[in-house]
Amino acid sequence: MGRHSQDSDKDEKSTEADTDVLDGDSARSSKADSFWEKVGVEPVEIALPKGTGLTLRAYRMSDTIDLDRDAEEQAEAESDDETQDAEAEVPEEEPKKSKGKDKKKSKADSEEKDSDEEDSEDEDAKADDEDSADDDEDDEDDEDEKDPVEEVPVFLSDGRSLPLFETPKALVDFVKSDVATQLSQIDTWDELVKGIKPEYVVANEEDSYELDLVVKNLRGGHDTWDAELIVGAAELSRDLGHSLRIPSVATTLSPGSPLDDLDNALRSMINGGLRAMFAKRKMRKIGKEQTALAWRGIINKISESVDWRN
Repeated sequence: MGRHSQDSDKDEKSTEADTDVLDGDSARSSKADSFWEKVGVEPVEIALPKGTGLTLRAYRMSDTIDLDRDAEEQAEAESDDETQDAEAEVPEEEPKKSKGKDKKKSKADSEEKDSDEEDSEDEDAKADDEDSADDDEDDEDDEDEKDPVEEVPVFLSDGRSLPLFETPKALVDFVKSDVATQLSQIDTWDELVKGIKPEYVVANEEDSYELDLVVKNLRGGHDTWDAELIVGAAELSRDLGHSLRIPSVATTLSPGSPLDDLDNALRSMINGGLRAMFAKRKMRKIGKEQTALAWRGIINKISESVDWRN
């Protein structure tokens, strides 16, 4: 085999290796992409005024995740389940038989008891029918009062604060430490813990959020507003407000609020077309100072909920 053929084979192998390391324009390997797709989770990079950190985020249906239960309650519940399982394995002792003899009933007492039992059975049957009807009504009311099943965001959080990790290794060490988090409720958690590697923890562009630039950009004026920057910040802030139970954030970005109207206008601008022209006119009516102040409040609340980890 000639040298040219050998060099050609090396180039092909090198190309295959490069494809395995980098997928397209992403700084993440194809193996990492396959891993995150398999477990249904994505690394997220968040830039805040105090620094930049990494976390994990997933979306799951609300009937499979309990966001109201924080990590401590979750750990206690798991411990209680293990205790109950252990107790269930211990056989219960059979009750000792009574050594005493029952007194005999007279024939008259027996007949009177049979008559009372028949009357009682009729009354119980009527009561059961009424209770059954009431139960059916209660079940219908309960179904109406249940929250609708919807997709919700889940983070690597204890339900009260959000750990942000400065390095991928710090995040991986935390995941493998068996600390209870809201994310550990997902169905693929064990698989994630087993397969995660520091080199996999790279956020894609759409999962990188620069909250530290939002206020400055808004104060620059309508013509300088970065639609993708602000829309992305709103997306992440809604997720964090919901997952971490931050009422002020959820309210400020709720449907029909001024910031939600701005978000809709900016989305129309991103999509382009005739709607973008009308959205731009509508956006100019939104006060930049009030908007910047509202966003500063959101970012401050999120920053207060962050637990920085080295």
